[in-house]
Parts: sequence; C-alpha cells; structure tokens
Amino acid sequence: MAKKIRQSFDAAAHTYDGAAALQRQVGFDFISMFDINIARQCVIDLGCGTGFLMQQLMSDVAVRQMIAVDIAHAMLQVSRSKLQHLSNIQFVCADAEKLPVANHSMDTIVSNLALQWCRNLPAVFVNFRQVLKPGGRLLFSTFGAKTLQELKQSWAQVDNYAHVNDFYTVDELTRFLQQAGFKDIRIESKCYHSGYPSVIALMKELKGIGANQVMSGRKQKTIGRMQMQAMTDSYETYRVNGLIPATYEVLFISATR
Repeated sequence: MAKKIRQSFDAAAHTYDGAAALQRQVGFDFISMFDINIARQCVIDLGCGTGFLMQQLMSDVAVRQMIAVDIAHAMLQVSRSKLQHLSNIQFVCADAEKLPVANHSMDTIVSNLALQWCRNLPAVFVNFRQVLKPGGRLLFSTFGAKTLQELKQSWAQVDNYAHVNDFYTVDELTRFLQQAGFKDIRIESKCYHSGYPSVIALMKELKGIGANQVMSGRKQKTIGRMQMQAMTDSYETYRVNGLIPATYEVLFISATR
C-alpha cells in the first residue's frame, strides 16, 4: 500500500497544484480554524505535498526548525523549489509511521489532508506522541466518512466491490488518539461540495492530485467498460444544475500530548 501511495503522488507532483483547489481551501480553513503559533518552534509538516501549508504558515513567522515530510520524492522536489527562499526547512522523505526524528523534540505537528492515506493510523499517532514534547500539539485535517459518498453509492449500484476507500469516523479517530495517549481532543466537521461537468472530469481531478489509485479499494480489480458505464449512468442521477456533485467531508482535529 505504501508503495502504491508513493507512486501515485510521485506521478501527480507536477499536476497537483493545478488540480488541488480543495486542498488549498481546506488549508486556508485549517489555518483560520486553529490558533497556530509556531514562532520559534520545531515543527513537522507531515504530508507536506508541494508546500502550500508551509508557505502560508511561514509567510510572516520565523520558526526554529521546520521538517517537511512526504512519502513522495517528487512532491518534496517541487516543495523545495518553491520554498528555497525560506530558511530552517529540512526536507525528509519518510513514512508517517517511521519518522526519523528524535523523541520529545518537536513542539507541533501539522498535517493537511494527508493522514487518510496512512495504512496504520493508530501506529502513526503513537509515533507522533513519541516525537512531540510534553504539551506539544497535533493539528491535522483528514477526510471523513461522507467523502465521495455519491461515487460510493453509484458504484454500489454496480457491484459490492470497495471501489472507494472508507474513511475513519469521528469516533474511530477519537479512540485512536486516546489509545495513543493524546488529550484535549477536539474535532470539527465541515462538508465541501464541488461540481464537475462529468464523472470523467471528477476522475481526472482525483488523478491530478494523486488520489486515483488510493481511492480505488484495497485490492486491484479490472473494471470493464460496461461496469464503468453503469456507474456513470448511476452517478448521472445526482446531476444538479448541469453539474455532477461530489461531497468531501473534512475533519479538523487538534490534540495535545
């Protein structure tokens, strides 16, 4: 799974910014929703992608150290080229479960729409708690269970295969964080609605942000033309005002070590 994720986001590195309107909007909401003060702090941006969140957070604040972590080399290359004018950034290609960071060394971990791709989120939270200082903060956004519900329901009319990954619920995330030892857990949900001229346009956007492979279920399955057409026909019943709708539920979560 990790290899599949890495390959998907490596392939999308140079198309990501052009297709990631939702990620940018969520990023702005992320910053406005949380009271983020990282001045003179040691910070990890987990799943930094092309560097959008870092660019916003560091625009007028001097951090002691920023560690930009992503599983995809190509994403880090794009991020490095965009942020070369900023100091104190270390770019690291690593898995969220195995951060090459000393225990109790970080003040804050931020992550915008990245943790939903982690195959073992409970282990990731345990790792996060290990590297955070006492009182350190974990701030992240992730997709919720209602994400792409129209696509899921359209595929459900065709077969019983999990074409779209299931995302964690609020209760599941709360339990994982508590089991890892986090406290002061706060979760807010917000739904974003996007419209597309066609189902194909939606699929192209998912591919453009690297989410096409990791959204296609846990096991590979060959999809025939008739199956794809049946799903598309089912999805067409959702069309409103000339557009195909897609719902993205985003959970904004804060927790303290």
